Amino acid sequence: MLWQSEDTVVIGKHQNAMAEVNYPYIIANDIKVARRISGGGTVFHDAGNLNFAYIKNVDSPSQISFSRFVQPIVEALGELGVHATVSGRNDLLLDNKKISGNAEHIFKNRVLHHGTLLYNSNLETLGLSIKVAPGKYEGKAVQSKRSVVTNILPYLKDNISLREFTSYMLKYESEKPGSTLYDLSGDDLNIIQQLVKEKFMTWDWNFGYSPKYTFKNEDQIEDKHFKVELQVERGHINNADISGTYFTSQQASDLNELLIGERHTYNDILQNVRNINPDIQENLINLFF
Repeated sequence: MLWQSEDTVVIGKHQNAMAEVNYPYIIANDIKVARRISGGGTVFHDAGNLNFAYIKNVDSPSQISFSRFVQPIVEALGELGVHATVSGRNDLLLDNKKISGNAEHIFKNRVLHHGTLLYNSNLETLGLSIKVAPGKYEGKAVQSKRSVVTNILPYLKDNISLREFTSYMLKYESEKPGSTLYDLSGDDLNIIQQLVKEKFMTWDWNFGYSPKYTFKNEDQIEDKHFKVELQVERGHINNADISGTYFTSQQASDLNELLIGERHTYNDILQNVRNINPDIQENLINLFF
């Protein structure tokens, strides 16, 4: 399958969503967060990125390998004069820069392999969306290893559109012996939409599924010291410890109590802080992420 998404940070199944994104930036720029069922690290999708996926039955686990599924992509790019290599982390590289991140999910004898192809993505938006300050989030979630990235388009001899590139990749695969095209039926689409509604678009899956974590931050704001520590499980705050001189001791105590049980999200934090002080500046809220 070849497919695309609008601006979205896509995290691995066992990652902490909040620790993988620049949360204030994605909120301000309406960038979505989606959790996939496969493991691995964080990637970014936009209109300049093309995703590919293979779903295949295998006879034994020995038949499952990343190379089996990335090699056809390498060969297809090679026909265009783009000589990609496979890294030890199963990324595809051009000039030692990442153009494709890959992940797999295995269920019994069935394997799903999927990857990105940065064709003409907005690399600035990509970088800002996943730019996180180290040390704020502590937990046992799988952490991404950041890579230098690049687009495929500058390496092509001919300046072809993403639509043309997509058509080429589809044609390259579909012309292999035994290949046939499959159109999704009405029943298929209904099941897909049900999965979207009941799982993949829910906050509980995309954020609440994150392993429990501790969030710590402190800064000077309006010449006053602000410090916060949150204990979060299933996306909800179990304990809050706000201190410093920004709030009075009574305000901090009240806010600590109000935050228990709330979701660690921008709107929930903002609403509770404004219950303590309606005139609070929104830049303070960013310090909770």
